[in-house]
Amino acid sequence: MRQPAHGGNLAWAAALAGCPPDAILDFSASISPLGPPNSVIAAILSQIGNLKHYPDPNYSELRLALSHFHQLPPEWILPGNGSAELLTLIGRELAQLAATILITPAFGDYYRTLAAYNANVLEYPLSLVIGHWSLVLSFAVGAASRREVLVIDKGQRTKDKGLLLNNPHNPTGKLFSRESILPYLEQFALVVVDEAFMDFVLPNEEQSLIPVVQEYRNLVVLRSLTKFYSLPGLRLGYAIAHPDCLAKWQLWRDPWPVNTLAAAAAIAALQDTEFQQQTWAWLPPARNQLFQGLNEIPGLQPQASAANFLLVESQESTSHLQQQLLKYHQILIRDCLSFKELGDRFFRVAVREESDNQRLLTALKES
Repeated sequence: MRQPAHGGNLAWAAALAGCPPDAILDFSASISPLGPPNSVIAAILSQIGNLKHYPDPNYSELRLALSHFHQLPPEWILPGNGSAELLTLIGRELAQLAATILITPAFGDYYRTLAAYNANVLEYPLSLVIGHWSLVLSFAVGAASRREVLVIDKGQRTKDKGLLLNNPHNPTGKLFSRESILPYLEQFALVVVDEAFMDFVLPNEEQSLIPVVQEYRNLVVLRSLTKFYSLPGLRLGYAIAHPDCLAKWQLWRDPWPVNTLAAAAAIAALQDTEFQQQTWAWLPPARNQLFQGLNEIPGLQPQASAANFLLVESQESTSHLQQQLLKYHQILIRDCLSFKELGDRFFRVAVREESDNQRLLTALKES
């Protein structure tokens, strides 16, 4: 079976481990272990009788719930079949520009959607000085604040180009400050910020660009409901951008991209403030426990993260380590072979509950 490019491929992991998929302890997919919330399950069950009807093609209730959640007019929000579907629409938009700049290492789906439309891609890695004219991204994790430098060749024009980045950054977990991204909105034709993991950042530390989206016609913010609420199987995300842009994308895609159950689940999730508070209370200590445990294992160096995952540098082959953990412990970690800048010396692990984290740490010490 082919090596997966994404985390969460339990069929592949189970085949390698020689066990049923539900026996795998999955650290490869960065999904909250706390959900789905009971309120979401109840909402899904309440809509079973409506499966005989088509969904509302305008998703009026869902867009209204999202508009209340973000304090934006509904016409600025476009729900999608996961943020991946919306990313595909954005790829078509970006391909019409002279080039798209990617901050690397970059999420593999960015390459997929840009390649699908033959977009010109320019890669600029974090912390690599390669020219004379610099763009600077600052990031903050917890109370610590540092600066991350991105440099573009001196003669490079940006007014005819797009910029695509995620915040918090995947796979490093770095959280870029809002203020460090804002200048790019004056410099690029289109700026797309994928905030798939922003929900995990504590409210007093989050750096979302949603509060300024109405000020910039060239800004697109992508959000996902599947990771924070543990709903990857339902596929639900949304884009926030100028209504003219969203109306154009609507014409490009198939009808009814969001199913009835996913729409109901999203509305319930957004209203579940108790679950949101529970998640924010769980994540920092669980992440710290995992970070400290990894840091104490010889040969491993975890990176500080603002998200619900940790990137770990290893002195040994991580693809070999992945196979050892599967065969002897039924634990799946995310290798970073799909991130060409990282290769076989890094792996990524989701933050799970304390007992699961400890099981991973014990297995790593024995491997």
